[in-house]
Amino acid sequence: MGDRGRLVIPAAARERAGLSPGTPLVLLETAGGLVLMTRQQLRSRVREELAGVDLVAELLADRRRAAEREDAR
Repeated sequence: MGDRGRLVIPAAARERAGLSPGTPLVLLETAGGLVLMTRQQLRSRVREELAGVDLVAELLADRRRAAEREDAR
């Protein structure tokens, strides 16, 4: 990393990843360290992690529990 905080990605790695100048990248800070990925890679990762998860059903269940608590008061 340079003194101005710029990260240099070696040419071979850029070519393998299909990166070109100006490609937007996302830097994730995880428990295991820093992860640098493209927006498309992040989108794919999130979709994989949420596969099979019914967010609407979870939200509705949360709202029902909150309403039950409110009604119990």
